[in-house]
Amino acid sequence: MSFSSSHLLFMFTLLLGTTLSISSTSWFGVWIGLELNLMSFIPIISLKNNQYSSEAALKYFLIQALGSSVIILSASLLLINNLSSNLFLAAALLLKAGAAPFHFWFPSVMEGLQWPQAIMLMTIQKVAPLSLLSYLENSTHPILTSAIILSALIGAIGGINQTLLRKIMAYSSINHMAWMISAMMVSETSWLIYFLFYSFLASSIALLFNFQDAYHISHIFNHTSSQPEIKMLTFMSLLSLGGLPPFSGFIPKWFIIQELSSSNMFMTLLVLLLSALLTLFYYLRISTSALMLSDLKNKWLIKQPSLSPTISLLTFFNFIGLFGPSLFILTM
Repeated sequence: MSFSSSHLLFMFTLLLGTTLSISSTSWFGVWIGLELNLMSFIPIISLKNNQYSSEAALKYFLIQALGSSVIILSASLLLINNLSSNLFLAAALLLKAGAAPFHFWFPSVMEGLQWPQAIMLMTIQKVAPLSLLSYLENSTHPILTSAIILSALIGAIGGINQTLLRKIMAYSSINHMAWMISAMMVSETSWLIYFLFYSFLASSIALLFNFQDAYHISHIFNHTSSQPEIKMLTFMSLLSLGGLPPFSGFIPKWFIIQELSSSNMFMTLLVLLLSALLTLFYYLRISTSALMLSDLKNKWLIKQPSLSPTISLLTFFNFIGLFGPSLFILTM
């Protein structure tokens, strides 16, 4: 999907707002950056003028405006009660990031987006809320622990009965939020590593779906029947996103499992591992069906697109883990 010069300007201001929020020394500066980010993302959502994108833009605006209002309220409460203010700030940032129990808007907004905008919502738009969440004090641990457990369970269970790919990716993102917040409670480096891996893997999956013009599970069966290379890329990329060893997606989960074990957070780790098994179920449902089923269309009637360098590069990232964990084990 091509972007006009105005949308490139909105992209620049969106990144500028994120940078301003992260680097600000006051909550007022944080609020300005988040508002700049919000007002830049709304026109990008409305790039394709239809009722679905307009509805998604309205929902996103209302939810983010609510989160910004709570941030301003919490900043004013800093003068009265530091503990309650931190809890309100954590709740507002979880709402902006789309983590449970404030996840209700995320799947419905994802459903109205095109794949390029969905990639931005799953990756870039989470940078500022998660970074600000990592700056809060230890008094927010109870609400973060609740968010971890709820995000893991809701993200795993919510995607089981879904057939729309964008909703499946939305619930997958909610589940990965639980892993990122868990890593955040251990160390800042851990969640940054996990976020980078997740961004690459989720972007590669979404670009593959965009390449096939697939928005429903049935679209994958129809568009990849005569393209074995796309089938294999989709199959292995989904398994990598699910964190199945020895693919690349297992590397950050492996680090977090070790960190949580050394921190004696065994109950949280148990919930995360059980939810990861459930997410693998609906990843496998997509990938194995796309790999094994064949369409009855004639091959000469099917357009044979070529793989773009961007898709090839991002999907190649999924296969680094075939050798990475083995080399890491040998060096231990």
